[in-house]
Amino acid sequence: MDHGASSYRRYLDGNEEAFDEILKEYWAPLVSFLGRMVGVTAAAEDIAMDVFADLIADRKKYNFKVSLKTYLYMLGRSRALNYIKRNRIVPTVPLEDVFSLPSLEPGPEAKLLSRERSQAVGKAMSELKPDLRDALVLTYWEGLSCEEAAKVMKKSRKQVYNLLYRAKGQLRAALESEGIYEF
Repeated sequence: MDHGASSYRRYLDGNEEAFDEILKEYWAPLVSFLGRMVGVTAAAEDIAMDVFADLIADRKKYNFKVSLKTYLYMLGRSRALNYIKRNRIVPTVPLEDVFSLPSLEPGPEAKLLSRERSQAVGKAMSELKPDLRDALVLTYWEGLSCEEAAKVMKKSRKQVYNLLYRAKGQLRAALESEGIYEF
């Protein structure tokens, strides 16, 4: 059993401090994930707050069959998609939030190269279809397994593997065309 589920069990047993542990562990990563989906930090925080409010209000809904992190991401993704649909926005990923590649040298040339790589990756990520981008973000940046990502995305494990394969291929092609990725 993961830490989140055990904390939630303690919360259900009346330990209010256990919920604070859940918030400390999952708030920032959930807001980060949602922010990449909706593109607005304030909206991501509102959605995350709704997710945690649901966890408090509907105590019987979480059945401990999946990890608490997966459950929170499932709720958050669903709410973010509703937000996007309601507000008719196209999800984007800010270039500066995608990644920051560490420079090998502390000099200005290395910093410029790193910035160019980050921008190229950010641009390539923003051009991916939402399902492809979500699969990459959930598995590589959020650290979920393919099975957990499949539950969050409401897809089969095989579909997530296929999405990852296609996403990596499209990223590789986009970065090769920019001269960033070479074999």
